[in-house]
Order: sequence, then C-alpha cells, then structure tokens
Amino acid sequence: MCSSHESNKSDICLADCATTHTILKNREYFSNLNLAEANVQTISGISNLINGSGRANIMLPGGTTIHVDNALYSKNPKKFTEL
Repeated sequence: MCSSHESNKSDICLADCATTHTILKNREYFSNLNLAEANVQTISGISNLINGSGRANIMLPGGTTIHVDNALYSKNPKKFTEL
C-alpha cells in the first residue's frame, strides 16, 4: 500500500496489489491493533518480523482513505533490510 499520513509526511511505501500481506511500521495507522508476536514467510525463509495485526487506515495524498482489515504491524523495520 502507498501512504502519506498527515502527521508524518516522510512515510514512503509502494502499492503492490500482488502482495500477500500489508506490513506497516507505524502504530498510528492502526485503528484497532492486537499485539501478538508472529512469523511471516519471506523470500529468505520464515522470520519473526510481526508484532501485531489489526485494521489500518491509510490516507493517500489526494484525500482517499484505504482501509486494510488484516494489516500486520512490525515495530522493527530494520529487520526487513536484514533479509
């Protein structure tokens, strides 16, 4: 998903409709977040990147809001660069 949240203009991500999961690093996007550690399958194998999941609301620059019911939360985005 692509986002630009009003309180954080520096967020950059890519829209990819073929992804299996939407993973977000900022809690501010979540209107409902259930914290729970989980693993996710990556190209490098299984990794423990996930710290929770829930409903996320992402506002695009034009004012359109995208709702993702099963978004994943990862509080340590540096782990993504280690894969």
